[in-house]
Amino acid sequence: EYFLGLTMELDILRFFGACNPADTLVYNNEEERRYYIDFSSVRGGNIIRTLEKAITRNTQLGKPTCQLFTGHIGCGKSTELMKLQAILLEKDFHVVYFKSSEDLEINDLEITDIFLAITHKVSESLETVGIKLRPNYFVRLFQEIVDFLKTDIDLAYKNEFSLPFGLGKLIAKTKNNPSDRSRLRQYLEPKKTEILDAINKEVFAKATEKLKEQGKQGLVVIVDNFDQMDNRPKFKDLTQPEYIFVENGGKLRQLNCHVVYTIPFALRFSPKIQVLNNRLGDVISALRALPMIPVRNRNGSKCEEGLALLQDMVLARAFPALEPQQRIGLIPQVFESSETLERLFLISGGHVRNVLKIVYQCLLEDDPPISQACIERVIRDYCNNSILGITDENWELLYRVSQEKTIRGQEDYSNLLRLLWVFEYSDPEGETWFDINPVLKESKRFRSFES
Repeated sequence: EYFLGLTMELDILRFFGACNPADTLVYNNEEERRYYIDFSSVRGGNIIRTLEKAITRNTQLGKPTCQLFTGHIGCGKSTELMKLQAILLEKDFHVVYFKSSEDLEINDLEITDIFLAITHKVSESLETVGIKLRPNYFVRLFQEIVDFLKTDIDLAYKNEFSLPFGLGKLIAKTKNNPSDRSRLRQYLEPKKTEILDAINKEVFAKATEKLKEQGKQGLVVIVDNFDQMDNRPKFKDLTQPEYIFVENGGKLRQLNCHVVYTIPFALRFSPKIQVLNNRLGDVISALRALPMIPVRNRNGSKCEEGLALLQDMVLARAFPALEPQQRIGLIPQVFESSETLERLFLISGGHVRNVLKIVYQCLLEDDPPISQACIERVIRDYCNNSILGITDENWELLYRVSQEKTIRGQEDYSNLLRLLWVFEYSDPEGETWFDINPVLKESKRFRSFES
């Protein structure tokens, strides 16, 4: 039961908590970091290292960067961004990571909304390290906004101007009130150029100067959750993501600090992707995507490396104090057999959150070791829920993807990607390919195509 003083007995409650699919692994947390598995060897490269090098090297040249990051919802983007945050903190950057949905109604956005949300989070974070800014432009702007909205909202903190407090109150008032949000935009949108100029000169430039006095290299802002933005129409022939990141991409990259945005995965397949790359990209592609963890190769054979890494991800949550080789012998405490565990990974398609969802559901139904019968019940329910809403046209597209391992443009496939019916992978040579979510292949409807 013990190995060099470490317990080898499964703590069911801790394992249950560690498998909660609603929780993002916080890389900065020393205990949670033990659950982290580096999947870069099966994902076609180390994207986080690429993002980090762009920031550190351009800092030495005195140039801010704007980088875009995407991937399927639930594939592990937030965890990777938190790793990026931890790496940059170790390199003496001041890093502000936040989820855009905390401050913004992400399906109804204008560019000034993003500017104000970023300024709010940055100024709030700066005050935690003793940097308080009182930009004259915002002192005047806040008073003008109060007069324009004809509201009694108090944007001062204890009768003194506070940038994070004022922005926080303003954002809170407008986020859940479409009428106030619309009126505020009427006032702010014509001023977006001067607002951007004020943010750069009176907030970011001064913040960077004071951070360097504290021995910091500079300021980095990581804006997560924009990948959850709907693909709804916004303006003329533009969707909401295209309007923000393509039409206004030039403005987004003008912020005088390093910024990383997550963006919707479907935008990769927009006919306007080259415009996006031209406006935001300093390299061949401005948009870096995190693919799924392959559990099968393109030819259908098992991807042993991907399966082994997923196995370690689950077992690390069961026995975090042990080394990977020590955990393997303890599989019978958690699963009925190694075959049961492999069945879980193959049906997940390498989607991290789906792996955890299945384990979590099994733990709700029974105590470990998780039986094959329990896994099969959960898979059956997962399949039944996944096929709801799939039309005959969708099934035909899905069967084509399963045969050809490719997709053709945005119009037909964006919903398939957004709804996690189709997954993207990268082979050892870095070439992209696609396949359908394996759970869909369990359905009678899909099997009818093969008969």
